[in-house]
Amino acid sequence: MDLQLKGKTVFISGSTQGIGFATAKKLLQEEATVVINGRSQQRVDKAVDELKQQVPGANVIGIAADFSKVEEVQNIVKQLPSVDILINNVSIFEPRSFVEISDEEWLRFYEINVLSGIRLSRHYFPKMIQNNWGRIIFISSESAINIPEEMIHYGMTKTAQLAVARGLAELTKGTNVTVNSVLPGPTKSEGVADFIDNLAKHQNKTSKEMEIDFFKTARPTSIIQRFASPEEIANMIVYISSPLSSATNGSAIRVDGGVLKTII
Repeated sequence: MDLQLKGKTVFISGSTQGIGFATAKKLLQEEATVVINGRSQQRVDKAVDELKQQVPGANVIGIAADFSKVEEVQNIVKQLPSVDILINNVSIFEPRSFVEISDEEWLRFYEINVLSGIRLSRHYFPKMIQNNWGRIIFISSESAINIPEEMIHYGMTKTAQLAVARGLAELTKGTNVTVNSVLPGPTKSEGVADFIDNLAKHQNKTSKEMEIDFFKTARPTSIIQRFASPEEIANMIVYISSPLSSATNGSAIRVDGGVLKTII
């Protein structure tokens, strides 16, 4: 299927690995121009090289930026004045007891997970409206609905993303610009895979046994009873990025493996 993305310019925050990297690869395969991002130039350069090897002829560049620093976000928009598609993917997470989360930690999570997308959208959205075409996608999480008790601060940011995306979508009425959220479920990114492997070693189990235990105890409502791959999440993101998704706007689209039991 031709997703009609050839020649579109895309910026993906937090895309040197995991869901962001998988999304960049699929967009490059659709012949889009992709700008990836990571905290350090070394990580960005490595990811760009990997993408060029995996997708011959890929039109990909990288911009390093730490989203906890406003001046580095401003540097992104200076280097990249306009884009057709903005994918707000950058995010941090860390299990922490609620009573141990300081004000500084609440603000750090909000700064990176929420304000990063707000700042970029505030810059690129008017240009999309002016051009009468654009896509803004916030990569939220099923944790936006099922707030994890061990990561309340993280869940709060994912819920906030849904509110921002829906509100911004209201401003697109009568245009060909759309704003949506994608809600991944438990996904086997590099960090999660390492965590499961280390946990398995400590408990004298295989990684597969550890995964089965995780879904029995931590995510029993999952229908697929396994981690999704970053590529499975990327498939949905790329579709929502495309002109083919033109009637999908203001939506929170689940790729959660059935973890969320609510119908709507």
